[in-house]
Amino acid sequence: MFRHKGKTRTLKHNLRIASLLSFVAGIVNVAGFLAVQRLTTNVTGHFAYLIDEVFRLEIWKGFIYFLYIFFFFLGSFTSNFLIDWISRNNKTSSFTIPIIFESLILLIAAFMGDYLITESPNLLAFSLLFAMGLQNSLVTTISNSTVRTTHLTGLFTDLGIELSQLFFYREKEQMEKLTASVKLRLTIISFFFLGGIIGGIFYSRINLYVLTIASTTLLIAVFYDIVKLRAIIFKRKRRKI
Repeated sequence: MFRHKGKTRTLKHNLRIASLLSFVAGIVNVAGFLAVQRLTTNVTGHFAYLIDEVFRLEIWKGFIYFLYIFFFFLGSFTSNFLIDWISRNNKTSSFTIPIIFESLILLIAAFMGDYLITESPNLLAFSLLFAMGLQNSLVTTISNSTVRTTHLTGLFTDLGIELSQLFFYREKEQMEKLTASVKLRLTIISFFFLGGIIGGIFYSRINLYVLTIASTTLLIAVFYDIVKLRAIIFKRKRRKI
């Protein structure tokens, strides 16, 4: 799931990573909003609030919204920096490090949630936005910009365009490509909503500990990918013997 890049990636790989990461993003989106009433998976809305606060000369409030945007950007930058740096020595695990990093951030946010909500809600929002920046950058890089999992605006736009094209495309190759793309968009949207539902249900019972579900999901996926890779390497060595 995390090992394949470029021409080696298939629709199956993209569907797996899309379902996994959009599920996580759905949990973070709802849990973050319920905890601090802030968007914590994308920055589109924060731009509007930033401009509004600036025009009202509320400089400090405007600066906080700028920091929301900045931490998402910083997460994106950090993710790609780690991938490029680690891939120089170990290409097979370069994509797993940002995921592990994201998982740790979500785990810390889960166990420090009550304290952060009371004492520093903005720090909690910064942390979640940074984690989502990590995730969005990784999945964009690994899928060659085919998969994005932290917000739905562009997805619904693309889905609307592609569904309309189904009425006009008739060639088999075009239809197969278009159908695969629609399937991918629907998978991301569905799992984002599923994550949101899980996030909402469990937040009402365990508060920000719901983020442990997202963190554990990521770690299980990484562990599965590592075990699968070692199994493939082991089989190749056995064949050479």
